[in-house]
Amino acid sequence: MKHLLNQWQMLMENRNRFFWLLQAGGWIGYALVNYIGSLMHEMRDIYTLIIILGAYAGFLLTIPLRYFYRRIWEMAPPLMVLIAIVASYVISVLWAIIDNATYWEIYKFGFRPDSPFFYLKNSLAKFYIILSWSGLYFGIKYYQMLQEEKQKALLASSMAHQAQLKMLRYQLNPHFLFNTLNAISTLILIKDSDKANKMVNKLSRFLRFSLDNDPIKKVPLEKEIDALLLYLDIEKVRFDEQLEVTINLEEETKQALVPSLICQPLIENSIKYAIAQVEGVGKISIQSRKVNDDLEITICDNGPQLESDPNKLFRKEGVGLNNTKQRLQSLYGKHFIFNMSKNEGSGLCVTIVIPFETLEKV
Repeated sequence: MKHLLNQWQMLMENRNRFFWLLQAGGWIGYALVNYIGSLMHEMRDIYTLIIILGAYAGFLLTIPLRYFYRRIWEMAPPLMVLIAIVASYVISVLWAIIDNATYWEIYKFGFRPDSPFFYLKNSLAKFYIILSWSGLYFGIKYYQMLQEEKQKALLASSMAHQAQLKMLRYQLNPHFLFNTLNAISTLILIKDSDKANKMVNKLSRFLRFSLDNDPIKKVPLEKEIDALLLYLDIEKVRFDEQLEVTINLEEETKQALVPSLICQPLIENSIKYAIAQVEGVGKISIQSRKVNDDLEITICDNGPQLESDPNKLFRKEGVGLNNTKQRLQSLYGKHFIFNMSKNEGSGLCVTIVIPFETLEKV
């Protein structure tokens, strides 16, 4: 979004500069064409001054047109075209009068015509030039308007996209807090104040970590695992020795970028629907590996045996899994995989496959 905003600001800042460059370049080109034409007719050297003064007059007279056209820009197109034609003709007449008077005064040594209509000589040719200038002005301005609207649309789309990502990311905090505070409340009710106090301290550390990280930025997988360990420390207070976590990350995947806290709701889902329902030790494994140009993250648990396809069983899942899939879709479009499958023996495995990115590639 910052890139789009800077690009749009540069577009606005450069608009005036672009006009003056074209204005100066166009009239210099006009003067050069006339000078080359004068060489074919063997005009005196003083005629070069006439050409320069004529181009300068055209340069000055078209400047008010620019501001006039700005004022009529919002009018209906037919009326705007009609007014532009009339304005172009008025400017061309003024230019013809100035150009002819300059030519007679300097090149013809103060010649004055018998009829004032002679001052309008070549006004139709100049009308064609001014009309062409007007057409170019409106054409370029319309193109700039389209570019500006395109930048605004991209900026609005980017802001909406990031707002959605923030919403999805921040949605996790109240959902996670609700579950954790419920657990703390239960510990207080059973008068296990030591565990409740430990859980509050762990919760404080996890929330500080969460608030210190931009919700729409990606973080290295290694940092994501550190956040997960803070969360798991909270759950270990509740489950004591009944929770066993195994982490196996391929070395080259540790610096791979992943959405902030993308794995936390998956771990929370495993604890809620698997670990809390098994007898004995509940096991969670987290693995990552690089597959071609993708990063694959797999989270498995040893929860109850699943009788049917997990993807059908969990099609009405709660906030956590839905949130994860929506975030992945917002970030990667169609370039991701979110799949649930039966774990070997018992339990569930959730696999995420996203494009492999590092800070060097971003």
